[in-house]
Amino acid sequence: MVLYSKKTLTLNSYKKTTTGCQTTTINSVIATKSICIFIDYGNESVYLCVDKSKQKISIMLTTKMIGNKITEARKKINISQAQLAQLLFISSQAVGKWERGESMPDIITLNRLAEILNVDLNYFSEGIQSVEDETAFKVSDIEQTAQEDVDHILSQDQQILTNFSGSNLPETDFAGVTALKGKFEGSALSDSDFSGAILIGSSYKGSDLHGSNFSGADLTGSSFKASDLREANFDGANLTDCKFYALNLTDTSFNKTILVNTEFKALGLDGAKFIDLKLTDVKLIVSDLRKTIFERCIFNGVDFKHSDLRGLCLDGQTFIGVKFDSTALNEVTFKGATLKNVSFHSTHALTNKYYRALKTICFDGAMMDKLTYATLKSMVEVDLSKVTLI
Repeated sequence: MVLYSKKTLTLNSYKKTTTGCQTTTINSVIATKSICIFIDYGNESVYLCVDKSKQKISIMLTTKMIGNKITEARKKINISQAQLAQLLFISSQAVGKWERGESMPDIITLNRLAEILNVDLNYFSEGIQSVEDETAFKVSDIEQTAQEDVDHILSQDQQILTNFSGSNLPETDFAGVTALKGKFEGSALSDSDFSGAILIGSSYKGSDLHGSNFSGADLTGSSFKASDLREANFDGANLTDCKFYALNLTDTSFNKTILVNTEFKALGLDGAKFIDLKLTDVKLIVSDLRKTIFERCIFNGVDFKHSDLRGLCLDGQTFIGVKFDSTALNEVTFKGATLKNVSFHSTHALTNKYYRALKTICFDGAMMDKLTYATLKSMVEVDLSKVTLI
């Protein structure tokens, strides 16, 4: 049996006294007034509820106590087990098991339960008695290392792994939430709102994110793979160290987005807009950029290797330490652009086809440093007659 605390403890006095079992998963959800942490030990589970305003924690019994609370709240709003199950898209038998104390909802379902029952997450920990001895906090038969994980997260005021993989949550409001290292894999999340959220280190693989709003979100270190991101909004988002692989980014917006060491690979970017931003050490490789829109951008250390830029307008923009190596550049225009230490080399032997492609590039009114100018001048038939040296 997992015992629960009879003391509401401050975070500073929280003691690690656990031994025995091995932990399997740890999840949490941050609400407006509280953080609820769910620890699953296989055959036993426990919830911790953290009052953010008072910086207090309490541990809840895993079975009957939760069941009684659900029953009480359900009856208060006068709905049946079947009606509650329908709102949660689960069976009425599952609700019955919760209320009898035979099982308990996972952390995501508990959060949805609180919303449906019109209660705060703290409701599920109400009624725990206090004692004077702060060292009386004990949880039997739980692995010491599991408690250390929880202690570390609480002391850092961070959220533990949030897993929404396989969820059907279109048009969901995640605005302003914190979901560190969250998993959103294989999920239906189209038109969802992640604006202003803290989603550092999160994973989006094989998900439908069509039309989702990530404006102002912190996605540092996150990964997007094999997902539908058409018409998504990343305006003002922090995409430092993010990876975008094998995606559909048609009509996606990157306006004033932070792009540092961000990698875009094997993408469809028709109609995607990169406006008023600085791209630093970004990789835009093996991608079709022919219909991508770049306006008022500074490219610093960007690599376009093996990408298709044919017909692209890059007029008036700044390129520093950029590599256009083995890139399709037919009919690209750099009118009025600034180019410093820019490379146009091919990884293969220079062919007549490559020379002909370079000949079609327009550098009218561009400004170049001597090294870039000399590199292009060495290539047959590149028109640099209207270039200014800097």
